[in-house]
Amino acid sequence: MKKIITINSTDELQTVVGQFDENLKLIEENCNVKIVTNSKGLKLTGNKRGLEKANQLLNQLLEMAKSKKEIKKQDIRYLIKKPQSALKEGVDLLQFSEEKLGVSQQKKSITPKTKGQFSYIEAIRKYDIVFGVGPAGTGKTYLAMAMAVSALKSGEVRRIILTRPAIEAGESLGFLPGDMYEKISPYLRPLYDALYDMMEAERIEKYIEMGIIEVAPLAYMRGRTLNDAFIVLDEAQNCTTEQMKMFLTRLGFDSKTVITGDITQSDLPGGKPLGLLQAIDILKEVKGIKFIFLTGDDVVRHELVQQIIQAYAKFVQNEK
Repeated sequence: MKKIITINSTDELQTVVGQFDENLKLIEENCNVKIVTNSKGLKLTGNKRGLEKANQLLNQLLEMAKSKKEIKKQDIRYLIKKPQSALKEGVDLLQFSEEKLGVSQQKKSITPKTKGQFSYIEAIRKYDIVFGVGPAGTGKTYLAMAMAVSALKSGEVRRIILTRPAIEAGESLGFLPGDMYEKISPYLRPLYDALYDMMEAERIEKYIEMGIIEVAPLAYMRGRTLNDAFIVLDEAQNCTTEQMKMFLTRLGFDSKTVITGDITQSDLPGGKPLGLLQAIDILKEVKGIKFIFLTGDDVVRHELVQQIIQAYAKFVQNEK
């Protein structure tokens, strides 16, 4: 069977095809079809099922090209994994790209890359407490940080508070050399990395000095009431029950908090219950709290990361 996709614009055709035809090669491999370019656009040959899938994928890419959206390999892989019914319903990357967070210091807009990430951002906008739970590479922390910086820039909050349990040091940081900042910095490095991606270094240092941005271990949150702030608790899978309750009760007026964690990567000593898991169970019926569960489909790192996550999930399942 054959199918012709007409593309009149040379620029749009090049965007769809990709450098060295890499986009077409991905689709050919996954849909079991052959695609060649011609004067009219693209000519597809293959069986009916493969042609239908490839046709839908290429039309999605064409819509993205028309909207001047850059097409990346990860975009195509995400679309390839979607069932045809989802593609027909219009669940596509063009929809996600409309959600732009202009906080990157490189002047690039940060956008959700998957349906799960899109739901995550929408939840953060609508709810004061959001749990983002999922494996590494799903953008849990990065998108939460982007939303925090966006809220600060727009005047929705007056400060950003970033925290995580310093479990590697047992939260007994006194024996480490240096002042408080030097002691905790290694454990909070991932938060700083994301922050420096979104703001100029001079501004970050100024904001930290003024207290507009605070990065601190979870133990330093005890006894405080956090008003007019955007609070991000990262690595929440390393929270004990007591720590999680303590943190959740810090929320003050006009504040918003996002709790991120990966329940498969806890560093808590064996036998200690995960405060994150307990919170999900205890708070699941509380109105005003939203839980977003990201999966391997939402991984936007190197393609091998997704395969690693799936392999470990399969291993754990077989061990049960």
